[in-house]
Amino acid sequence: MSSRRIGDLDVAWSEAGSGEPVVFLHGLAEDRQTWSHQQAALSDAHTFAVDLRGHGETTIGAADGTLAQLANDLVGFLESVSGPATCVGFSLGGTIVLAAAAARPDLVRRAIVIGTSSVVGRAAAAFYATRIEMAEGGIDAAFADALRSDTRAGLALDSHDLDELAAARVRAIGDGAGYVNAARAMARLREEPLTDALPTIGSHVDVVGADQDAFCPRKAADLLLAGLPDATYHEIPAAGHLVGVDAPDALAALLRSLLVEVSR
Repeated sequence: MSSRRIGDLDVAWSEAGSGEPVVFLHGLAEDRQTWSHQQAALSDAHTFAVDLRGHGETTIGAADGTLAQLANDLVGFLESVSGPATCVGFSLGGTIVLAAAAARPDLVRRAIVIGTSSVVGRAAAAFYATRIEMAEGGIDAAFADALRSDTRAGLALDSHDLDELAAARVRAIGDGAGYVNAARAMARLREEPLTDALPTIGSHVDVVGADQDAFCPRKAADLLLAGLPDATYHEIPAAGHLVGVDAPDALAALLRSLLVEVSR
């Protein structure tokens, strides 16, 4: 694990491999360990898996619950550590990557977004509001049970150790402040969607979906494809929203093929 003070944060990340820089951003209630399989599989790239604000071993700082701040955190990492890079984001992380690509196209050379939305509907906003209310007082048994239920809903396969997966997600959010902050940022997409910024993204975007993703269905990908000037869709079969858990090898193979294109 490496760390550095960047802005108001002590940022933690895992670094591996050599070659073209690739920065990985995880989803809500996850940490950089989410990408350990991908980092091992992509050793011919110089990968950085970053803990987001208030997740894993990155501090919470002066969090304001906005996507703009989370995108600025990524910009700070690109400026201070990796340099311009291909940025890969899952779910929350993908939305952050898109916001950063719109703000700083000189730093986000290419974006790969997995299970990602630019806007959330009424049901999703209500979901975030409920989870925020539960987590604001700290992470208790009721929240842990809810997160376990959310984890199960994000999987297409039932062959995983659900208790272990859910426990890892609880550990990733510590006292819950980072979860609340990120959930607030995602809930804001109901009233402040990222959709209007999509046409300003000049770098190529690979949009990755999973065929059994109940949280971020194909409709979300279609909205991205309609708004982005230069985008390609890829779909991973037999996987739910937590595609890195359901289909880690298929995801690694897809990422490898996309990164080969970047290096040409």
